[in-house]
Amino acid sequence: MSALSHTPARWPVALGTTAVWTLAAACLVYWGLKLAAPPDSMPPATPVAAALAVDTDDVSRVLGATGAAPAVAPGPDAGSRFVLLGVVADVDQQGAALIQIDGQPPRPFRVGQELGSGYVLQSLDKRAAALGARLDTPTLLTLRLPDPPTAPGIVIRGSQTQ
Repeated sequence: MSALSHTPARWPVALGTTAVWTLAAACLVYWGLKLAAPPDSMPPATPVAAALAVDTDDVSRVLGATGAAPAVAPGPDAGSRFVLLGVVADVDQQGAALIQIDGQPPRPFRVGQELGSGYVLQSLDKRAAALGARLDTPTLLTLRLPDPPTAPGIVIRGSQTQ
């Protein structure tokens, strides 16, 4: 009976050996995948704070400038440079307009945003956009959406189209 009492327990040794080999295999798989993966071409992007937009007219007024900005008179081709493609406006004439400038792809502009060439989107209506030199100057140019095509037999504003 003394031979049985001195026999070491088999299960703890077997479990310990299995744990060590499992850990070794996991390390081997991890480093194998890490070394076989293609290198990252660029490091992850870090968020950058957006630059603040400075209204030079407001700054010049705070610093004591008294002259008004010269108004831009619409040239003969100003109406053909801008094409209004869509409007999203609320009752306060605020919102955004989809405008194509000089045949380039259309871009959305919010009320108060500069379109370039000295024009600012002043206000919006259901089917129109007003442009001027600044928000507080008279409107220099009004862009209108073309009338939508009507299908035969549809009643619009109480009249029937043929």
